[in-house]
Amino acid sequence: MSATDTLDYIRQHNLIGIRAGQDRATFLSIWMVVVNNRIFTRSWGLAEKSWFNTFLENPTGAIRCGEEVVPVRAVVPPDLAHLNERISQAYLAKYDAGANSPYAQGITQPQHVARTLELVVLPAASPASSVN
Repeated sequence: MSATDTLDYIRQHNLIGIRAGQDRATFLSIWMVVVNNRIFTRSWGLAEKSWFNTFLENPTGAIRCGEEVVPVRAVVPPDLAHLNERISQAYLAKYDAGANSPYAQGITQPQHVARTLELVVLPAASPASSVN
């Protein structure tokens, strides 16, 4: 899946699977938004053992877009302070409706804004070449 296809998938779907680090086998469905053609996500849970904290310790992981698994690297971007308001607005535009509304409003609050990461799509690993 190309980076462009990944961005399109995230724009069109509310829940995207995330797997932080190399030790987890399963994906957790979370909210993600696209701002300036970059992927951002915020942690709702503030638990010590969370995907967010795992990414801080080991920034490699993956997201699941439908049946496709896309390798990513989580970073705290240097321009995050400048982008936080746009990220909050993207969350509200995408998720602030119906039963999601309290959570959309909540994820724009300081304790969640402080737990924002950018997910950078990595090149897919190429299959090992066979030696004849």
